[in-house]
Amino acid sequence: MASQTQGIQQLLAAEKRAAEKINEARKRKLQRTKQAKQEAQAEVEKYKQQREQEFKAFEQQYLGTKEDIESKIRRDTEDQINGMKQSVSSNKQAVIVRLLQLVCDIKPELHHNLTLQKKLHGQFAA
Repeated sequence: MASQTQGIQQLLAAEKRAAEKINEARKRKLQRTKQAKQEAQAEVEKYKQQREQEFKAFEQQYLGTKEDIESKIRRDTEDQINGMKQSVSSNKQAVIVRLLQLVCDIKPELHHNLTLQKKLHGQFAA
């Protein structure tokens, strides 16, 4: 009977050691997972910074700086405004003459809807 108790005690102790080893293995696995996640995050951040630098270099090479873009837009806008001013000054007199013709040369005539209505109702007897 004592040997059975001693055997049971040994089994319980072995089970306890096994549970401790399993817990230690789980802790190591969790720690490795956290470390792998941190390393992956650091690698992603490094890659992100590298791509950002490449993009800035590309942007600088092909687009120029923001000041260059701003000055180009300003020049283009001024050129368009000057073109519009020239167009206004060259067409101003012709537009004024045409407006005066339309306002002053009045040709009284019946509205086409009234003429159509008279035709339809037979009241148009000229």
